[in-house]
Amino acid sequence: MGAGRLGAPMERQGRDAATSAAAGESVSVDAEARRREPLRRRASSAVPPGSGAAEGVRRERPGSLSGTASAARPRGEGLRKRRPLFPWFGLDIGGTLVKLVYFEPKDITAEEEKEEVESLKSIRKYLTSNVAYGSTGIRDVHLELKDLTLCGRKGNLHFIRFPTHDMPAFIQMGKDKNFSSLHTVFCATGGGSYKFEQDFLTIGDLQLRKLDELDCLIKGILYIDSVGFNGRSQCYYFENPADSEKCQKLPFDLKNPYPLLLVNIGSGVSILAVYSKDNYKRVTGTSLGGGTFFGLCCLLTGCSTFEEALEMASRGDSTKVDKLVRDIYGGDYERFGLPGWAVASSFGNMMSKEKREAASKEDLARATLITITNNIGSIARMCALNEGYFGAVGALLELLKIP
Repeated sequence: MGAGRLGAPMERQGRDAATSAAAGESVSVDAEARRREPLRRRASSAVPPGSGAAEGVRRERPGSLSGTASAARPRGEGLRKRRPLFPWFGLDIGGTLVKLVYFEPKDITAEEEKEEVESLKSIRKYLTSNVAYGSTGIRDVHLELKDLTLCGRKGNLHFIRFPTHDMPAFIQMGKDKNFSSLHTVFCATGGGSYKFEQDFLTIGDLQLRKLDELDCLIKGILYIDSVGFNGRSQCYYFENPADSEKCQKLPFDLKNPYPLLLVNIGSGVSILAVYSKDNYKRVTGTSLGGGTFFGLCCLLTGCSTFEEALEMASRGDSTKVDKLVRDIYGGDYERFGLPGWAVASSFGNMMSKEKREAASKEDLARATLITITNNIGSIARMCALNEGYFGAVGALLELLKIP
């Protein structure tokens, strides 16, 4: 989510996100799509529920029956006919990172494999046999969701990410691998779905179906929680967070979580008050988010990738950069319950030449991360109090956003 889009309040009450998506469904039914149809793989295929890649669009194999005859088909056959064609993608084009999810079918029949066109086989092999794509693309193997069943198909869900500035190379790759012979529409969310829409069309010959990112966000969270993370809950909270000895990480039950506060951390930050899956409002936001962390790390440390910035932060000591309560009071500030280790001034020690020279690049990266996350946490806490909640749920989502 780009910081430039944070100012506009959003509210979705009493409507399903699929309604907004439906407006774009007709775009895939045109003369060009019909011209390409014989080139596409004709075997039955599917897409994650509600993704809208071809919902409401009837695609039939050449020679298929319609009218009265089609009504007599078995129910399972009708479902297969309504499935959009492989490959299945979900795309979130943020201001800093592009997140792509790919469903790899594992139950392909011999007949389907025989009917597959070479470009589809090439795409599946390329995406699943590599963990790195070029110098910046990464498949997060540890996030892979295995043995999912989506629209009657079994397979694995892969999570791939790359910097947004490499989007032109991704579009060119799609052109080189003949994506347009398999798809006419890509489902996408995030600010980049608007920014790069024309490039997808003119370079890749691909239509983008733009979906609201906050609708996708909420539905994606609920979906991930419903399937679990390979049998484990992906959502958690910390009990007794202020007590280092008693603090423990526990799974959070999202079966009936409302109302909740959702903190979406992207390039910038949006904070949502969620009353149900279809009823929410944007409370506020901040321009200090993941893009701020990465940008400052590039300036302060000379790093060139988000992974490098995080790796440096993991090895740093922010107390060499930040001025703590104990640096001012010599210990705790007991009257207001502030412990000596709390940050009193982010980067406050950097006014000293001696301490600037003593701080490493790793220390600077760590202090940058602490500065950004402390700011987000403080804003989220104030929002939770203002909304009258008992608690807040924050989420850093670089995951699937199935609309």
